[in-house]
Amino acid sequence: MTLLIFCDTIIDAEKRLMLLSKRTEKAVELFKKGFNCSQAVFAAFAEDFGMDEETALKVSAGLGGGVGRAREVCGTVTGAALVAGMKYGATDGADSEGKKKCYEVVQQLISEFKKENPSIVCRELLGLTEKNATDPVPEARTDSYYKKRPCVQLVEDSARAVEKIIFAEE
Repeated sequence: MTLLIFCDTIIDAEKRLMLLSKRTEKAVELFKKGFNCSQAVFAAFAEDFGMDEETALKVSAGLGGGVGRAREVCGTVTGAALVAGMKYGATDGADSEGKKKCYEVVQQLISEFKKENPSIVCRELLGLTEKNATDPVPEARTDSYYKKRPCVQLVEDSARAVEKIIFAEE
């Protein structure tokens, strides 16, 4: 049995999954299927906006690994920002109030993410240096990959932030 600490309580992994919402659970599942971090977060919410999963996966594909594996802004954060854009994005270039609302929500998502994580920069979250951070070849998703990378937790943290900030009324 795998034990985890969740909200300062020790629980087994099975109970923890029951506590995840369907969207957060879907984001984690997508990541574990091999999709990148941004794809996992964005696609988990796509149907809420009438977007099919395939389109969501394509739209967010270049943002994984800190934008094209450049290890800059964490892909889970960019995926969350895409969700904010789907809900609050301005569709009129002169709509400064709409832009403001979207930016406010993105900043709230970042603040929520940073309650659990020290940064929104991918390489900092992974403990990488700039020198070893930009190889465009994705790593194989093995057991050792999941043990050394916090990405599953980051996907969960961003998806939870989206649910809390954007879908709180549900």
